Amino acid sequence: MIDEMQVKNLALIKQASLVPAQGLTVLTGETGAGKTALLSALKLLMGSRADKDSVRDGQDGLEVSGRFFGLSLASSDGGEPREDEDELVAVRRVGADGRSRVTLDGRMASVRELAGTVSPSIDLCGQHDQQQLLKPAAHVGMLDAWAGQDVAEALCAYREAFAEASRAAAELARVRDAGAASSAKLDEARFVLQRIDAVDPREGEYEELLAKLARAEHAETLATSAYRAHQALGGDEGAIDLLGSAAAALDEGSRYDPELGKLAESLREAGYVLEDVSRTARDYRDGVEFDPEELERGQERMAALQGLMRAYGPRMADVLAARDEAADLVSLVDDAEERERVAQRAVDAAERALAAAARTLDDARGEAAPRFSQAVSAQMQRLEMGTAQLVCEQRALPRASWTRSGASEVEFMFQPGAGMQARPLARIASGGEVSRVMLAIKVVLGQADSVDTLVFDEVDAGVGGSVAVALAEVLADLARSHQVIVVTHLAQVAVRGDVHYAVTKIAGDDGMPQTCLRQLSADERPAEIARMLSGDATEASLAHAREMLGAVKGAQGE
Repeated sequence: MIDEMQVKNLALIKQASLVPAQGLTVLTGETGAGKTALLSALKLLMGSRADKDSVRDGQDGLEVSGRFFGLSLASSDGGEPREDEDELVAVRRVGADGRSRVTLDGRMASVRELAGTVSPSIDLCGQHDQQQLLKPAAHVGMLDAWAGQDVAEALCAYREAFAEASRAAAELARVRDAGAASSAKLDEARFVLQRIDAVDPREGEYEELLAKLARAEHAETLATSAYRAHQALGGDEGAIDLLGSAAAALDEGSRYDPELGKLAESLREAGYVLEDVSRTARDYRDGVEFDPEELERGQERMAALQGLMRAYGPRMADVLAARDEAADLVSLVDDAEERERVAQRAVDAAERALAAAARTLDDARGEAAPRFSQAVSAQMQRLEMGTAQLVCEQRALPRASWTRSGASEVEFMFQPGAGMQARPLARIASGGEVSRVMLAIKVVLGQADSVDTLVFDEVDAGVGGSVAVALAEVLADLARSHQVIVVTHLAQVAVRGDVHYAVTKIAGDDGMPQTCLRQLSADERPAEIARMLSGDATEASLAHAREMLGAVKGAQGE
């Protein structure tokens, strides 16, 4: 959702700020006042291609910034989105040389990252180069969102089956590739396997041997150190004897002061620890053995292990992994026929499960599609589009074209009238017609729609009379579930706005024309509505404007 957008030095706009409502925001003004520039600014924030000609004459560059709620950035290390982030500030700068720079929450980012973060939450309805409705690949997602749990469960099961079929196919390909391995590659694998198996390293053996050799190679030093420690503690006049003498002296003084007795007790407790250390050091000394032959065998074993690590390391884990890889290749070749039969059976089973899941998914979508079409067509009739209908067409795909989205493609077709041929929406010439179809779809989707903000341009093209009233009502309904921004020439739509901005063209201080964007107060709105009704704020048009605004306010109060 857009919280605020600021524009500097874009086309006729020197500086403008837009703070749309959570519901319906209307932008009105004379043709050529600069409303299109505001849409261009929004497209830049959505990651569209920058054009240096968009920079206001005489300026070094343009800047568009926006604050959004409900969006999150991926973590700086490329991981999952940060769940604690609910606010995002995006800035797009375009220099007079055409170079573009992007920051997201103050850090540098790419235009692709900007598009991936902001664009999915906004739909520009009526702009043919942006609108999701003109992308058939997006249609299946709209149908699935509306269909709800039944399709969601079938889609989840299909995707699991699709993933399993992909894994089985990859394993079969691996087995076949290994079976067709060149003799040189196979000879190399056999050599690696033979060399490593000749040494037969065990997991963890290298670390154990390293510690063992350190003790064996320094046995004399270790025995001497343990013996000296034992003597210093438990020998004649050692620390234990001296500690006993000190405790006895304190005991003697404790007859006159009990505090000295406490110190004597502490020394005796310390003496127990020293006695344990002394015994352990003596036992360690007695346990040290020096076997030259055992040491030689250990050193030879270490040399063999280190030779493998130099060849296939640098770690012993790498050696063991190389052994497993070589053994697997040899096994695949030696048992090629059986391994291929097993892999083929797995593929066949996975394909059967996938086909069943695909049928279930197609059935669920096939049941939902006509109901969705009927609901959208009802909204189109509400918009007085005559007998025009939306047809949801589902076409089976060859197995090679199946994707994670399903085994069939879904495309919305437009039927201009009863008995006429339904055509893909992308071939509809009228931008206003496309926008009204999108409007109908969005109303039907409601809260299920993944897009937060809808921006309508040309939605009122060629509209007047009762159609204008119907259009205004539908937009107001849509604003209950979405943030809606509408560029309009219809007073019937403008009076429905929760926030109303007027776009005018004025002469700037530098003498150049300049687009001014201003939010209208409640007192200022009647004059703008009157201008839209009659071209001028006459007494009659002002009275009509106040009446229209009052009717909307009264309806909202009910």
